[in-house]
Amino acid sequence: MKKIIEMLQRHTTEQTAIFFSVAKWVFLSSIIGIVIGAVVTLFLNILVYSENSRALLPFDYYYLLPFALVLSVWLTKTFAPSAEGHGTEKVISAIHKNESRIDVSVIPIKIFTTVLTIFSGGSVGKEGPAAQIGAGIASVLSKSLKFSTQDRKKLVICGISAGFATVFGTPIAGAIFGLEVLIIGVIMYDILLPSFIAGFAAFTTAQLLGIEYTYYDLHFTQNVSLDIFLIAKVVLAGLFFGFVSDIVITTITKGHSLIKKIALNAYAKAFFGGLLIVALTLVFGEKYIGLGLQTIGDALSQTPADYADIYWYTFVLKTIFTSLTLAVGGSGGVITPIFYIGATSGNFFGSLISPEHITLFAALGFVSVVASTTNTPIASTIMAVELFGIDIAHYAALSAVISFLISGHRSIFSSQILAMKKSEMLSLKIGEEIENINISLQKHELDKIDKLKRRLHKKKK
Repeated sequence: MKKIIEMLQRHTTEQTAIFFSVAKWVFLSSIIGIVIGAVVTLFLNILVYSENSRALLPFDYYYLLPFALVLSVWLTKTFAPSAEGHGTEKVISAIHKNESRIDVSVIPIKIFTTVLTIFSGGSVGKEGPAAQIGAGIASVLSKSLKFSTQDRKKLVICGISAGFATVFGTPIAGAIFGLEVLIIGVIMYDILLPSFIAGFAAFTTAQLLGIEYTYYDLHFTQNVSLDIFLIAKVVLAGLFFGFVSDIVITTITKGHSLIKKIALNAYAKAFFGGLLIVALTLVFGEKYIGLGLQTIGDALSQTPADYADIYWYTFVLKTIFTSLTLAVGGSGGVITPIFYIGATSGNFFGSLISPEHITLFAALGFVSVVASTTNTPIASTIMAVELFGIDIAHYAALSAVISFLISGHRSIFSSQILAMKKSEMLSLKIGEEIENINISLQKHELDKIDKLKRRLHKKKK
């Protein structure tokens, strides 16, 4: 009888502790989600207003880009150096290296510099700043309430999820993205519930405040039922998107390194970089600057006339424009440009391999290039379902995972920590940041190659 009473006491203690923990995080994540949803909604509305204000200018808006980039660099250097770059990378770095502490000055500076960059035609996105704004608000709140380091980390991750959910319009994918983007190969289940609630709260708040989202339900526009030949084409598409992602990662990271080595001060680089983007815009047109949402919509359209101006090199030029904008000091995210690159490369691939399913492959590219550049295949698959409908789920999962593997141990976010190997043939250290990883073949694989070389050498003799 005594043992039964002790067992019941342990069980009651456990369930009570779990109940209070769940209640605590339901309350906290709801509050933080509502606050972030409201602030990011303000950011999105300012962004829309600024884009609509371009018509008031007596000249083409992108002529302001060199001056806007200089001002963006000055504001960042002067008031919030940690607001530099594309947002999400800085948040990941803060979580791994700075106990999730984010300076409050990042919030207004990131909002202003991102709006300034996009208004003047910089090729950046709005989701990275939203994540940084969300994480910054969560960090400030946790500091005010004197949270422990562990609780602060949880709340900041909730902030990332809430920011992404508000911008994407995909609360489940946004919540998973906030968890999956931190460590490659690991999802922190202890933060799963708070992230979901923060994402839903932020998304709902944004909708109540008037934010409208665009969704594309493929079920009503084309047949994407299971088909063995289509599956084979999707496998090829996954390989293709993996290579596209490798190009994107390499171009953006190497572009930043090359610009950094140029012997000019940051303001000169910003000005001349802006002039170069203006010159490229005059040559190739305006569809490669700014957010590019119209081109993304065209790539996903069912009407051939809408995507007639999408060429094989469209995604390549967008990659170059984005790399230049970020390298010379533009402020903004990379995910929206990656959506553009994925959708247009998918449209091109579909036109080559399966003209009757162009929209399907554009949608697969939309999520697969995100999956492989950010190492988030699960969030990207869920995003496909939330944006495009359930019929695309099996193909999106296949394409996203293949592209994720093919892109290798690389990332657009160099502070991501690696917790898995993408091939058992490789030797690398788990637990390192992506930027510090050294990769080589396993010893037994090297031995196999040596044996093969010796055999070939003998045959030649």
